Amino acid sequence: MSGVQIPAEFDLPQTLDCGQAFRWRPTPEDSETWCGAAYGRYLTLRRVGNQLELDCSQGDMDGVWRAYFDLSEDYARIRGELSDLSPVLKEAAEFAPGIRILRQEPWEALCSFIMSQNNNISRIKGLVNNFCRMFGGKIPGTDMRSFPGPETVAALSLEDLEPLRSGYRAPYILDAARKVVEGEIDLQRIVREPTGYGREELRKIKGVGPKVAECALLYGFHKTECFPMDVWMKRAMAQLLPGMAPEDFGPNAGLAQQYIFHYSRRHPELFL
Repeated sequence: MSGVQIPAEFDLPQTLDCGQAFRWRPTPEDSETWCGAAYGRYLTLRRVGNQLELDCSQGDMDGVWRAYFDLSEDYARIRGELSDLSPVLKEAAEFAPGIRILRQEPWEALCSFIMSQNNNISRIKGLVNNFCRMFGGKIPGTDMRSFPGPETVAALSLEDLEPLRSGYRAPYILDAARKVVEGEIDLQRIVREPTGYGREELRKIKGVGPKVAECALLYGFHKTECFPMDVWMKRAMAQLLPGMAPEDFGPNAGLAQQYIFHYSRRHPELFL
């Protein structure tokens, strides 16, 4: 098992169960231990003091997980900068200081957030995990499957997706995969280019509007200035930060969004 020193405030539940990724869960035996899959790899991890213990090789630690959990970024600095913008944002950041923005695989994030439309987190988790179970490759030594790549998905039909029960989202999933496979959407170019390019490109996919594009760009392409807005977030912004707009939060607006989203989700009494 590999171990790495982590910032004192890094919180696994806040990061892994805040609606940015859908394949992580606490283990039945120990709520402090989490398991999940990303980049075709299975991982169990737990926090022990200031040490994050990961059941993986040092090669995978250095090659995959250090970047995935964004361990090189100074979140204390970013949190301080965001807190200076508003007392309410400061309170939200202090409520959930352990949230980090994961660096997910672009295709998985895009496809997952297409499935997320008009769904709650529990339902999205079910859809994503069933999607992997039905079409993903087996991860050796585990009972989990990898997230199916665009080539696999592009070869499917609407009939193939019927058992998934993804409803109106099914043609959107297929359209995304086929546009990626055919080269109409170049995911790696979206990584390299400015955010505006990605917003335009992703919205060429059927069913991908501003909210899905912003989520995919933030969580799958690490475009940290993105600020996903849905009805809930618009309400939260109007209630908690009237007069402020996403662009007011600067290059780390996506982290501000996570603080506001998590704070609002845990304080429903504010919206009675």
